Amino acid sequence: MIKLAGWLIVFYGSAHTLGALFVLGAVRHADAWFSGALWREDLTDMSPANSALWLSVDSFGVPLILVGLTVLWMNGRGVTPPAFIAWILLAWTVVDAVILLFTPWPIILLAGILLVLGIRRAEHEGPMTSHVRPGR
Repeated sequence: MIKLAGWLIVFYGSAHTLGALFVLGAVRHADAWFSGALWREDLTDMSPANSALWLSVDSFGVPLILVGLTVLWMNGRGVTPPAFIAWILLAWTVVDAVILLFTPWPIILLAGILLVLGIRRAEHEGPMTSHVRPGR
């Protein structure tokens, strides 16, 4: 369950970031991003280039990829991820679902539930065994 949760989190973060960049076309603003055009912009009155940046590169997509890969890395080394990762992910998903009903938040909800269940199962089964040589 933990492994599947990790892959779902990586998938969601990757799909969000790449979808915003290439499907929604945020990447067409890259020239503005790297020119310094956004440095003095007011975040409360975003330009299309700034909005595209926050939708793609500066969105939650990249941190979700990091969280998912961390969960997979831990699981692959026989370490059970801490439960707070799953619970915070679930709380954040509920807030997101209330605010934006028609988004793919059910994927992250499923990942959070699988992560909670996997962590609980691991706690009841005892310490995981690692197939990695010591020192790695």
